[in-house]
Amino acid sequence: MPISASLKTLFAAAGLALLTATPAVAETSGDDAPVLRGTGDLGVVIERATGSVALVDTTEKSVLEHVDGFGDLSHASVKFSRDARHAFVFGRDGGLTRLDLLTGEIDGRIIQSGNSIGGAISQDGRYVAVGNYEPGGVKVFDAETLELVADVPADYETDEGETAQAKVVGVVDAPGNRFVFSLFEANQIWVLDMSGDEPEVTKYRDIGSQPYDALITANGRYYIAGLFGEDGMALLDLWHPEKGVQRILPDYGRGEERLPVYKMPHLEGWAMAGDQAFFPAVGRHEVLVADTDDWSLTDRIEVQGQPIFVMSRPDERQVWVTFAHPDNDAVQVIDSRTHEVIETLSPGDSVLHKEFTPRGEHIWISARDSDTVTVYDTRTFEKLATLEAESPSGVFFTYRAHRIGL
Repeated sequence: MPISASLKTLFAAAGLALLTATPAVAETSGDDAPVLRGTGDLGVVIERATGSVALVDTTEKSVLEHVDGFGDLSHASVKFSRDARHAFVFGRDGGLTRLDLLTGEIDGRIIQSGNSIGGAISQDGRYVAVGNYEPGGVKVFDAETLELVADVPADYETDEGETAQAKVVGVVDAPGNRFVFSLFEANQIWVLDMSGDEPEVTKYRDIGSQPYDALITANGRYYIAGLFGEDGMALLDLWHPEKGVQRILPDYGRGEERLPVYKMPHLEGWAMAGDQAFFPAVGRHEVLVADTDDWSLTDRIEVQGQPIFVMSRPDERQVWVTFAHPDNDAVQVIDSRTHEVIETLSPGDSVLHKEFTPRGEHIWISARDSDTVTVYDTRTFEKLATLEAESPSGVFFTYRAHRIGL
């Protein structure tokens, strides 16, 4: 039956009301009409000194609002809900805080442990998993209500035969509503399956000494943990879990002529470019390159310091590298084809993090001690904008909502 003109008007008005009821940070246009905004070009910047985040617009290259109330953000990470409406902030104080990106308001916060290191959101968006340092283990919460769904202690047996809890690191989401994570003291990798009526845990033991961080490849197949206690890495093929955990890249790690390690590199930002993987060398002034077919080491690229984040531009033509102290005032760019350093930039003092816009035309780089976030054109390396932020660290954009492992 045809819809009458009056009903069409009513439906249109109702739809507009839904869109404007919670405008992004209550912004208005020149005629005082609410500004309509999607979440696709939004993001957050962690302001570690003040326990706040800056809500940013990546298209306008602007800060929309500074939001307080996130607790201890001296080490923090962010994941986004399936609809990219909410940012879940994991804080050092064990806080799990949900931020509504459209209203600019916190709409949920719990203290779920003594010290947390990060987390992940399940494939279907229903669950938020948090990895904990104190007391250890993983807790899983309902993404809508923040109610506890599962509590998985990271129990293991010490050399003395006692039961202890390990620090949990490298929590990632995997296809099939699974979470994968590593146990630092226990030298194990666990897979937590949340697809059934009850959580199921599969444990892989003796995977290598002291896994300190991990990543999952963009297709969700390989989970790779870095090992601090020995050279090499541990790889779990989630397509063929019956193979168990394999050791790869025996030349990776602290090395024979290692330098003092001022800051451990982060593996989540590994650069994948075609059949190559670029990753930071612990205790070396090198970016290492591996063949992703057999995970053999193929090249070592000399850089100016100890790399922390090694990230590829979305088109995989460039690899951008940040460094540990005392070389953390610069960013270097590597050509992924020639393996040559083609640019060195100076965004500010104590560069901590960087994030590409979804298609890679721009990159945002935080400089903690300069209280700035600088936006560059990734083709020309031109500085496009400098934004003020309070001791900024992590930069996270909402496109991550639709990427495995991010």
